[in-house]
Amino acid sequence: MRVITGQAKGRRIKVPRGETVRPTAGRVKEAFFNILPHDLSGLRVLDLFAGSGNLSIEALSRGAAEAWLVDASRHTARVIRQNLAATGFEQKARVWTGTVFGAVRRLSQRGERFDLVFLDPPYERRWVGKVLRLVAQRGLLRETGTVVAEHSVRERVEESYGPLFLRDQRRYGTTMLSFFSYKAEPQSEEMTENGAKQNSGVSRVL
Repeated sequence: MRVITGQAKGRRIKVPRGETVRPTAGRVKEAFFNILPHDLSGLRVLDLFAGSGNLSIEALSRGAAEAWLVDASRHTARVIRQNLAATGFEQKARVWTGTVFGAVRRLSQRGERFDLVFLDPPYERRWVGKVLRLVAQRGLLRETGTVVAEHSVRERVEESYGPLFLRDQRRYGTTMLSFFSYKAEPQSEEMTENGAKQNSGVSRVL
């Protein structure tokens, strides 16, 4: 597995062995980042169920300012650190070993907020909805941010979790990418001098 583009383009990323790690397939990762803005300069990233750190490293390569990576396995965390060192991003990342649920609560207590939250739990264990709901409740996402959940097509997600609303979904074989963000303010219509109506709201595009 390699970094697709950016500062670390072409660098290899190790995948932990003997673990229940399911790295995001190359074509899915490419589609994933094609949907997001190409330039991620200055953004803060939270990577839950980080696995190899593949997604965060790609985001850092594309200009993200900082990434927090959470995984419950100490072995996996060691591999993540090796991958960060190999790609030159160890100074821009923090690796947190522990449960996702505990990490979300602690990050919330610290007042941390993120522009991008990646969520890639083991398939079909009903964790996607639980974590999305917790992220929404704890307010980890900045107002203009996006949560991206990778999950099985057989694992249904809701249209909303608290203030987070489903904006887009893309299917790639047995994998689904679901994009969530805060609900946009309703557009208001104002009359121009010539009597025509114009929208004063701002539309948000992933």
